[in-house]
Amino acid sequence: MGVERCVNLDGLTEAQIDKKLEELAKAGESAKAKGRAECKITEPHIQPSGPTGTRETADPLRAHSSDIGAMRAGGGASPRPAPPLPAATSATATLLAPASVAMPAPRLAHLRRLLLLPLRSAAPHPLAPNPGLPLPGPVHPSLLLPRAMAGAAYEGVATGSAEYEEVLGCLGSLITQKVRADTGNRGNQWKLMAKYVQILELEEPIAQLKVIHVAGTKGKGSTCTFAESILRSCGFRTGLFTSPHLIDVRERFRLDGLDISEEKFIRYFWWCWNKLKDKTGDDVPMPAYFRFLALLAFKIFSDEQVDVAVLEVGLGGKYDATNVVRAPVVCGISSLGYDHMQILGNTLGEIAGEKAGILKKGVPAYTVPQPEEAMSVLMHRASELGVSLQVVQPLDPQKLEDQPLGLHGEHQYMNAGLAVALANTWLEKQGHLDRIHVQHSDTLPDQFIKGLSSACLRGRAQIVPDPQVNSENDKHGNSSLVFYLDGAHSPESMEMCARWFAHVTNNDRIQEVSLEQPHTDRNSRKILLFNCMTVRDPQRLLPCLLDTCAQNDIHFEQALFVPNQSQYNKLGSLASPPSKCEQIDLSWQLSLQRVWESLPNSNKGLNGANSSRTSSVFESLPLAIQWLRETAQQNQSTQFQVLVTGSLHLVGDVLRLLEK
Repeated sequence: MGVERCVNLDGLTEAQIDKKLEELAKAGESAKAKGRAECKITEPHIQPSGPTGTRETADPLRAHSSDIGAMRAGGGASPRPAPPLPAATSATATLLAPASVAMPAPRLAHLRRLLLLPLRSAAPHPLAPNPGLPLPGPVHPSLLLPRAMAGAAYEGVATGSAEYEEVLGCLGSLITQKVRADTGNRGNQWKLMAKYVQILELEEPIAQLKVIHVAGTKGKGSTCTFAESILRSCGFRTGLFTSPHLIDVRERFRLDGLDISEEKFIRYFWWCWNKLKDKTGDDVPMPAYFRFLALLAFKIFSDEQVDVAVLEVGLGGKYDATNVVRAPVVCGISSLGYDHMQILGNTLGEIAGEKAGILKKGVPAYTVPQPEEAMSVLMHRASELGVSLQVVQPLDPQKLEDQPLGLHGEHQYMNAGLAVALANTWLEKQGHLDRIHVQHSDTLPDQFIKGLSSACLRGRAQIVPDPQVNSENDKHGNSSLVFYLDGAHSPESMEMCARWFAHVTNNDRIQEVSLEQPHTDRNSRKILLFNCMTVRDPQRLLPCLLDTCAQNDIHFEQALFVPNQSQYNKLGSLASPPSKCEQIDLSWQLSLQRVWESLPNSNKGLNGANSSRTSSVFESLPLAIQWLRETAQQNQSTQFQVLVTGSLHLVGDVLRLLEK
């Protein structure tokens, strides 16, 4: 027999609720020998203003239909109406937990907060079953912990994918439809970030973080990745926050070099979501998507007690959500160029002014060589703050002792040089220079070399042979279909992408010749797979790409233009693209095609020969990939080298399809 206790929470203060919950925990601990403790918690019933429901198959709370809303807030979009609630004066929730599990104070406080959430803020999962139905079949007691407690109780408890999809649905609801250049992204709306930090009680945790803060137009994500990898190689526990993600939103949050686990992500998400849902309303709305993710990053890195938090600015700098950090250890500004001009300004000076918004008085700062207009603005702002802004040169490859950088492309030596300065200054400011070991005076410390050579950031100068297309030549590492992925989306990054693509594909050709395999006799055909956001100017992007390729004797036989798959999938993997009967708007892709066809170098096919048809528009990315695979399979004596660029979202969509 289990120990059963019934506690009525009606009329109790929060302190009294805490005390009662502590008593329940002690009762569970004392009942170890009896198998498990069953506790019934009765709370006041409040008639909700909208429908409520329950998802018992995925929610580890065994409850009556009226109490599930009190246990969580904001469950998902488009809720399905539940049957009418019975007239009652109270609602009873039965919480079953193994008697051997005692609930420590933080878990009790979390449960109390959930119990006190108003029912009106709850929204059920759209796939919720009839709340009147019992749980299907026997359920192990360890699975009947409330969801907020289960995540905190066991690191190893697996969470169902349905719950993760629900989390993604909630996140998706924060994505606003207004353009990013809306004035709501700036000015007085910025003050809301301080309010959100206050609601989540993150003022002190953020102040305690040892932050490296990096802004820039190009290379800021790579710089952050290098810096994190260096400090991890020095033995520190690291947190890395970057954007955007390619496949899974958890990619934005790395702990010790790995994406945060699904279980931890869910736990921290609900903690932030519930507190914000409870405290926001008409005057203080829920934070927009990126702001919520930044707040979530601060919560994760604080609770995970990272030694260093490396933060990549999302957009601009001055009004970016990451700029709530008032005293970073060191700041960096990577290469500046023309991007997001609707928000940041039409000149390099205006753009530099926004990026310089992360500079703080008394905080050392570094940048890389910049155009004169941008550099003068950066230096002026640094002078106003009394900051010595130092300019870092590209890293000398000889300092790596013949080790290659983990991120490919000659432009990465610029980012690596900035990362070395940031990491070295962080070590110095934190009193950890004794951690590094230098073998030779003319080389970097061993840990720096290891960090730079092992750094990994997908979607930047990444080469992926298609796993579904096989040929006899694959045993020689000579796949029939190879994707070259780079998320370049500015004119300057397009030029760098083209140089990288020319370098690696020319090297492939040289290596094939040196292997002396006369029987393979393989040609190569280069194809461009392209899309960019409508805020970009294809008249600037495509010429930069095409001209730089032509200068390096690289010519595309065909260009394929596609819409991004992720515009249909949103955040969740369960969402699907429109059905075939729905009309797909391809006007943007057709305009990209017209720009391409108008360029002088676009009519050069294989070996510079004129091509009668040099481009195509596909109504979906899967159809384009299917065409590429079929073409490669039908022409196995030819290697198809596909450059995927123009958008990190497109790169992520291609990776998702290749990994299926």
